[in-house]
Amino acid sequence: APQLQLLEEWSLDGDTARFRRKLCVVLEVFAGIAQHISGHPVFYNASNNPQLPMPIQLTIFLNAAGHYGNASTTEDLAEWAGVSVGTIYNCFHRVMIAVLQHHDDAIHFDPMEAKDQEEIHRAKVWVKRKGCFDWQNSFLCVDGSLFNLFQKPGWHSEGFYDRKSRYSLSSQVSIICHRR
Repeated sequence: APQLQLLEEWSLDGDTARFRRKLCVVLEVFAGIAQHISGHPVFYNASNNPQLPMPIQLTIFLNAAGHYGNASTTEDLAEWAGVSVGTIYNCFHRVMIAVLQHHDDAIHFDPMEAKDQEEIHRAKVWVKRKGCFDWQNSFLCVDGSLFNLFQKPGWHSEGFYDRKSRYSLSSQVSIICHRR
């Protein structure tokens, strides 16, 4: 049975932990994203077949983006939302178009801008306090993201075989600032 209606119930009842667990964002973040993308023309059409409301499309997208493995198959997501697999793909497509339009406003990095320098400083303080001492001058770090390979590598294939029985590459990115 569809469970999409539970999110609204949880948000109205103040059960934000369940809301966050399902969508991997807090209610305020969800509302902020919805506010930014709600006016995008991709969510409007003149068809006899109306689209799902934009908040539901965003909900479907965030649920899938926040889960992986067996919990993220399109069929399971369609069953959870009570819609068809094609609708899931359409929701993904529309939300990505709307979100990517805000890319340059939301994701930027200018080391000369005071706001970005302050954010870098906060990130470095957090890394020094919570992370590895050697990385204290780093920020924008990603550790352990796996990129699945489409086939078994020809050389040293056992080295690419992971605990989930897949061939993959593990990434680790660290940007270290050296100021003089």
